[in-house]
Amino acid sequence: MKSPYENIDSSEWQKITETLLNDFPLSKDYLVSLVLKSWDAILRTKIADKWSIAQDVQPKPQIMGFFLHEIIGQYIQADYPKSWRKEKTAADKDVVCITNPDFSLEIKTSSDKNKIFGNRSYAQEVKQGGKKSKSGYYLAINFEKFEETEELPQIRLIRFGWLDHTDWIGQSAASGQQARLPKEVENGKLVVIYKKS
Repeated sequence: MKSPYENIDSSEWQKITETLLNDFPLSKDYLVSLVLKSWDAILRTKIADKWSIAQDVQPKPQIMGFFLHEIIGQYIQADYPKSWRKEKTAADKDVVCITNPDFSLEIKTSSDKNKIFGNRSYAQEVKQGGKKSKSGYYLAINFEKFEETEELPQIRLIRFGWLDHTDWIGQSAASGQQARLPKEVENGKLVVIYKKS
């Protein structure tokens, strides 16, 4: 699918992002409830029927992000089995829209207060050959770390939008594995659909 922002000035990006959210087959309310329900389910999980993730195990942010990514996909697939499914192959987005693949989306999670990051490959164009495109719809989720709060960690921020592979800036060092988004892109192409009060 062609980028909805092609040849559009950055001052107009926020408007386009709002339109994308309104046209998306899953509502803003559903996406927010889905993320919050998934996070709650993770915190209530026990390992080996004994140790609580919330109280005993307290995984590192990368593990919490992995769980969130997986549970969100499972819930969408369970809620809409005829139209949505989790990824099955390297060419799939994280969540695939069966009825219209253009609506398939990537999920990005981060324990940063408001930034999301990608692998350096996100800044590179995908050639034909089985890997998924890095351009398309994104659900971006920021959450608290266990050590940052005396209570249970919470979801800080949920944003929705469209990112193109050209939006990502890869680390220039040969050993650098991360890609980041410029502030202009985060502010214009990702719209806040939930913020912790």
